[in-house]
Amino acid sequence: MQRDNTAGSPSTPRSPRLRHRRRSAEQLIPDASNTNGGHLLVDDNNKYKTMWIRAYSTVWMIGGFALIIYLGHLAITAMVVVIQIFMAKELFNLLRRAHEDRRLPGFRLLNWHFFFTAMLFVYGRILSQRLVNTVTSDKFLHKVVSSLIQYHMVACYFLYIAGFMWFILTLKKKMYKYQFGQYAWTHMILIIVFTQSSFTVANIFEGIFWFLLPATLIVINDIAAYICGFFFGRTPLIKISPKKTWEGFIGASITTMFSAFWLAHIMGKFQWLTCPRKDLSTGWLHCDPGPLFTPEYHTLPGWLPEWFPWKGISIMPVQWHALCLGLFSSIIAPFGGFFASGFKRAFKVKDFGDSIPGHGGITDRMDCQMVMAVFAYIYHQSFVVPQQLSVEILLDQILTNLTLEQQQALYEKLKQVLQDRLLG
Repeated sequence: MQRDNTAGSPSTPRSPRLRHRRRSAEQLIPDASNTNGGHLLVDDNNKYKTMWIRAYSTVWMIGGFALIIYLGHLAITAMVVVIQIFMAKELFNLLRRAHEDRRLPGFRLLNWHFFFTAMLFVYGRILSQRLVNTVTSDKFLHKVVSSLIQYHMVACYFLYIAGFMWFILTLKKKMYKYQFGQYAWTHMILIIVFTQSSFTVANIFEGIFWFLLPATLIVINDIAAYICGFFFGRTPLIKISPKKTWEGFIGASITTMFSAFWLAHIMGKFQWLTCPRKDLSTGWLHCDPGPLFTPEYHTLPGWLPEWFPWKGISIMPVQWHALCLGLFSSIIAPFGGFFASGFKRAFKVKDFGDSIPGHGGITDRMDCQMVMAVFAYIYHQSFVVPQQLSVEILLDQILTNLTLEQQQALYEKLKQVLQDRLLG
């Protein structure tokens, strides 16, 4: 019988096709360490180090934020401006190419020219009349400020045209695609940054309450989602952000809704937070809180047992509005974060920057805030501000939109009309 030498013979080299198939099969096997469906986030080796760094940064941010809130409307507006500058810097750097920039001296300066021109236009439109109201008592300053405001739009337009001409004059051969891409990217940044910031500043001057409550709810939702996902997260929520889990999402939603109802009751007691600011002064505010911030007593149902300590509860009407803000901040606003996650994946970056240890860049913290600020303003104007005219609304519009001379002319005209009616 012929001996089978197959086992004893040296092994023949494997074909490239066989090796390729084996490698392909190995690549198809998912790495367990990269999936969050098979184990909890709490199983990460560096979990406590990352958590403590994040917690330390959070405490410092909350402390600084509380101090700025105490300093008032102007300090909060200045904080928004600083945040805008950091966001613009991070987003400008996202598409920056050092090699091309070296061939285009001064091109980065052009981006900032457009940025500060847009800032002058947006804040000039929002704060112009409040600035006039601030200097009403000084006739000279009032006249100067009124003249500047009158030509504000023309000045902004020609600043933009100057930047436009600057861009055209700096075009270089073989760099057209990069330069026009940067031009479009710069304008997209301006839309993202200043659209939300204009609503944010408007919320601040409507009453710090309408800025502070939505911003706080986003922070609470973010912290609650991180903690619930850290200890209980097992079910992935969305592929574009693999660390987000259903457990974190649901836990954060419940926490945010309770927090909204409770915080609205606490914040509604302070006139410093609820009174709108009609000028740019820094003094303490005193105003009639109105029915929105006046507690209403509600008797609890009679079927409760006699030993129950409370027979009724006081609720401010604004607390029901706060529930709507809480619902939006827990269900809809997180999609701003999902959008940012997809954006970073498209550009293959982990974070927009490294300004905040454990959190990434400023833009990483502002993704949900941008969505929330716009909704808070629209909700306030649509469902909170009275839609019918009243003496208070008319007086506010007169003081806000008319100059001192126009107010005096209106007073004389109204006086004459009333005298004619009384005598007639």
